[in-house]
Amino acid sequence: MAENGEGLPEEVLALIFRHLPLRDRAAAARVCRAWAAAATCSTVWHDTKISCECELEGMLPLYLSTCLDHVHNLRLEFEPSREASRRAAIELLMVLAGRALGLRGLRLECRGEKPLFDAGRDVLEAVHAVCGAARELRHLDLRRLPFTLDDALVLQAARGCPELHSLFLDNSTLVGSVGPGSVLELLEACPRLRALGLHLASLSHAILEALAAPDRAPFALLALQCACPEDARASPLPNEAWAALRRRHPGLAVELELEPALPFESVTRVLQPAVPVAALRLNLSGDTVGPVRFAAHHYAATLRALEVRAAASAELNAALEELAARCAALREVHCFCVVSHSVLEAFRAHCPRLRTYTLKLTREPHPWRPTLVAR
Repeated sequence: MAENGEGLPEEVLALIFRHLPLRDRAAAARVCRAWAAAATCSTVWHDTKISCECELEGMLPLYLSTCLDHVHNLRLEFEPSREASRRAAIELLMVLAGRALGLRGLRLECRGEKPLFDAGRDVLEAVHAVCGAARELRHLDLRRLPFTLDDALVLQAARGCPELHSLFLDNSTLVGSVGPGSVLELLEACPRLRALGLHLASLSHAILEALAAPDRAPFALLALQCACPEDARASPLPNEAWAALRRRHPGLAVELELEPALPFESVTRVLQPAVPVAALRLNLSGDTVGPVRFAAHHYAATLRALEVRAAASAELNAALEELAARCAALREVHCFCVVSHSVLEAFRAHCPRLRTYTLKLTREPHPWRPTLVAR
């Protein structure tokens, strides 16, 4: 009698198994030899999402430990306020640090509320361990990790992960502890780095010059979070330095996120004309109309996405209409305040590449859902 699964090639079984939750993959591997071979092949585990909420509590089995050898890109979700979830995530990261030869990408995502006064030292120590072991790591994304990231972590990544292509440290913490000096060391140690996410306070004129160096590999993305007091006190970056960087890397896209902690005078220092802003997110406690008008006049050639959180006003409507008329390449616009019908019509008329928008003409219950543009 033929074994179960012998009728399907291993490649087909692998394509099926890669869409199963971890528990079901584990069960499939116990069915027969053919399924075990398919369930443990690298195709199944190349891009893996693990949720410590629903799959790992009490289950860090030998099977999963073995399969971590095959994981190339891992997205790990956990809830730091729940001890079982947190413990499972740390245990998995430490196991991964011990056998991370094949790891190419790591993305950590925290769910739920972070406990008060939680520095996340245990979690960050586990991330340090992975960075020290994953010599082939290409992508590290810590944007959803709500703990203060520091120079020690950046230097660990610089020394342990020389093949880094992207590193995102622009998380939502209200304390910025990554200094420009460690970022400079990172750039020197990781010559292939082409995407970087930082708090504004971690950026400096010297970093822009290092990125614009003639021998630097093409640099594609710089994401800047401006949300903490250190960002408000950051030194201004000369427009000439941005212009030089833009000439060196004509394909560079900059993402700017400006939060309420940034006072008006800091906003004017950040919004330099030569910055190739592709995505602009404005959630300011003060003037929003001025930045929208500035973007309309200086970022028309590069702006692809705009997000505005502000109070509704006739002045804001007029600024949005002007931006729509100038930024024809815009693909997304999301305004979390009621706008006039003329604003909606302006974006529809002047932005032929618009794919999705949130432009509400009347107040609705939140969350507001975006509208997809039919093509």
